Parts: sequence; C-alpha cells; structure tokens
Amino acid sequence: MAGDQTPPSHQDMHIGEIRELARRYSPDELEDCINRQLAEGSNPCDENGSTEEIINVLAKAEFVRTRTNDGMSLGEAIRELGRRIRAAQQSGDI
Repeated sequence: MAGDQTPPSHQDMHIGEIRELARRYSPDELEDCINRQLAEGSNPCDENGSTEEIINVLAKAEFVRTRTNDGMSLGEAIRELGRRIRAAQQSGDI
C-alpha cells in the first residue's frame, strides 16, 4: 500500500459477506452449512475461500443472525461481534 494507508483487516474484508449470509440464512441453516463444510468440504451457503475462512465467516454470520433474531438490529449485532472479537484478541484467547 502506498503512503500511510494500511490494508483492511481480515475481519473488515468479510463484513459484507457476513451481513449478507446473516440476512439470507437462519442460524440452523448456517450451522448445517458449517457441518457440511467440515464433513464434505463444501456447503450451499458460502464457497469463497479455504475451509478455515469459510467456517470463520459462517460462524460469524450465525452469531449475527442469532442476535438479530433476539431483537438486535443488524448493525448492533455486527458491532457486538466486533467487540467480542477484539476482547478475545486482547485477552489472548485466540
């Protein structure tokens, strides 16, 4: 990157995808896609990236969708996801 620009974080690159998956699929459907990805190496929800990346995105979408089903707005649910990721990173849990 030129100058003082920094590349977007890995999380930022997937926010749109997480948002779209959370809108399109229920938590149960997302969980099924995670299980199919693990068992078969493919799933009908998301096929972009390595298995690790796909599961990461699907799990985040499932978290967001569960929160929206519980009454949070989509934006609030995504911010909550970001807060939890940062907290885990800062505590060294990941």
